[in-house]
Amino acid sequence: MSPEDILSRLLYRDGLMLIIDKPAGLAVHRGPEGKKGGASIEDYFDALRFGLPRMPALAHRLDKETSGCLVLGRHRKALADLNLLFRNGKVGKTYWAVVEGGPEADEGRIDMPLGRLDDTRGWWMKRDPAGLPSTTTWKVMGRTEGSTWLALEPLTGRTHQLRVHCSEMGFPILGDNIYGKAPRHAPGMHLHAREIVVPLYRNKPPVKVVAPAPVHMKERLTACGWDEELDKQFVTPPAPIRPRAEQAAKQSQ
Repeated sequence: MSPEDILSRLLYRDGLMLIIDKPAGLAVHRGPEGKKGGASIEDYFDALRFGLPRMPALAHRLDKETSGCLVLGRHRKALADLNLLFRNGKVGKTYWAVVEGGPEADEGRIDMPLGRLDDTRGWWMKRDPAGLPSTTTWKVMGRTEGSTWLALEPLTGRTHQLRVHCSEMGFPILGDNIYGKAPRHAPGMHLHAREIVVPLYRNKPPVKVVAPAPVHMKERLTACGWDEELDKQFVTPPAPIRPRAEQAAKQSQ
């Protein structure tokens, strides 16, 4: 993937933050020092400076195989404000997932504490009565034989929360090779950060961004009733070039 490809996935840009449509399969962080790692979003931060002296930085994280809305802070104060919003659960997040099987009801809520699986599995998580409180709401968007399209809203921000919650409820996310039934190196987990709502400004409405459905999910989404043409009216178009955003960012640093 080239810097131009990443720039084409920019959905929102102002003086304080950027929101990009992260492709599935691209990590947000570089690999641990001394270990071989593949490409990451951080490799493209220089191209996302847009003339500012500092490169942007991650305000939150998405799993490597998760696509969709990813927020970057453009300077230290903006990043600190964004980190606080995410930490305090003030940022609205909606994910789309295609799951194996599916719930019988049309909507519901999952309250299930989560903890680390063990020290040898890194960030892998498990259902743990002594773990951190974790809550997800879900709504069925469509169904087909053998799978269901869900809109998921994580009310807490635990690692792998949606993946573990769906798996433990009996409907693992399609293509999940850790908590689901997919082969270990199978590509194409069907989890997408569809929408994000960021209340960053005191006297302005929250910034709302909607990412288009990724290519690898379109076939199953269509089978569940998704209409690509109809969906275009809801998707945020690529961000235009706005020189004023750079001037505002420089003045606020």
